[in-house]
Amino acid sequence: MSITIALFTRDLRVHDNPVLTAAHREGVAVVPLFVLDDAILSGRFAAPNRARFLTAALAELDAELRAIGGRLVLHRGDVVTEVDRVVAQVHAQSVHIAADVSGYSRWREHALRERLSQRNCLLRTHTASITSTDPEALTPATGRDHFAVFTPYFRRWCVAHRRKPLAKPRELRLPQVETMPLPDAGELCAGPASPRLTVGGETTGRKMMRDWLAGPIEDYARLSDDLGADATSRLSPYLHFGCVSPVELLHRVNMSTEGGLAFARQLAWRDFHHQLLAARPAAAWSDYRDRSIRWRDDPQAVDAWRDGRTGYPIVDAGMRQLRAEGWLPGRARLIAASFLTKSLRVDWRVGAQHFLRWLVDADLANNQLNWQWVAGTGTDTRPNRVLNPLRQAERYDPDGAYARRWIPELAHLPGARVHRPWREAVDPADYPAPILDVVGM
Repeated sequence: MSITIALFTRDLRVHDNPVLTAAHREGVAVVPLFVLDDAILSGRFAAPNRARFLTAALAELDAELRAIGGRLVLHRGDVVTEVDRVVAQVHAQSVHIAADVSGYSRWREHALRERLSQRNCLLRTHTASITSTDPEALTPATGRDHFAVFTPYFRRWCVAHRRKPLAKPRELRLPQVETMPLPDAGELCAGPASPRLTVGGETTGRKMMRDWLAGPIEDYARLSDDLGADATSRLSPYLHFGCVSPVELLHRVNMSTEGGLAFARQLAWRDFHHQLLAARPAAAWSDYRDRSIRWRDDPQAVDAWRDGRTGYPIVDAGMRQLRAEGWLPGRARLIAASFLTKSLRVDWRVGAQHFLRWLVDADLANNQLNWQWVAGTGTDTRPNRVLNPLRQAERYDPDGAYARRWIPELAHLPGARVHRPWREAVDPADYPAPILDVVGM
């Protein structure tokens, strides 16, 4: 009997999953396997918020698999050792895995291929599973191995050929195989999670996708940067963990509408960053473009930024939402990142690490390269761009609704007055004075 293994990584779904579909087509029986990788769980990417989301996503994946006759097989430890163990136990002929772009993902693929070859077991990788396009498929006419500027990439991306979404397998046959119970989040990562964190998996994510596409997306172009409106899809965690397929999501988006095109553009930014990291893995922690910036070492300012007590409500509101929900709208991320790197002149890696600690959707490609874009070391064609927090507040939170939502000690200040609390009778013991002056105070 031909047995295959579908090794889940950042593709925790049964709908439109090239890994599961190929394993099902190739094998009479399939082992849907997920390894709780100790190298990730105990490393710098360990985070309570993502641990909580992961456990919920695994539970919903298991339920989806059981609905078609299978179940999720769980192991924990070294990923190469555990996959090899399952291959030996079931005598698998092949292992299928989604292609990914980080340095660790590339190492994992190489190590698995070498180990499995000793058992005459093939490792098959599948692109366009974590992203909507193969990160290495779109290259400039100049002959470079990647696009360094988003606009020409987006033009190519819009007309690129994409596979059609895949139907989930109708039925799975599972061989006898050892497994462990679904874990609790506390078993995966110690430390406090965000108190208002929302978690889910494929079932939850698909409902959110349907609801988003049924109407709210039409206002996306107009409201996506309106911080008070809270009018974004909040699908980014489900894309990060692969609970929602980027291929299927894009297939369902009507790009002929203003809202649909604006939303698709954000999916393109996600693909853009993945193709960049695929070509330049070192950009995860090193400057993509060396600007010879002299960063300041200011622990007190960094602490004030992290705690949401810089004295600038538009910055502090975002940092408090980050702690409370483990998520931030894109505009708030840009404002917070610009304040740290351009106003305080603190190294972008400090901010990127803090976001990795709290953001449930944080991955190397999007998180690190967005930070570099803001810091001026990345792909921004205007590296000296500074987002003045007061002008950002006037433009994206004009009535102060966002600031009052997250800074209750300023809730009594009406309208735009909330953004300049130093002009009001606010006790510094309740809310601090600005930690530095910016133009326009």
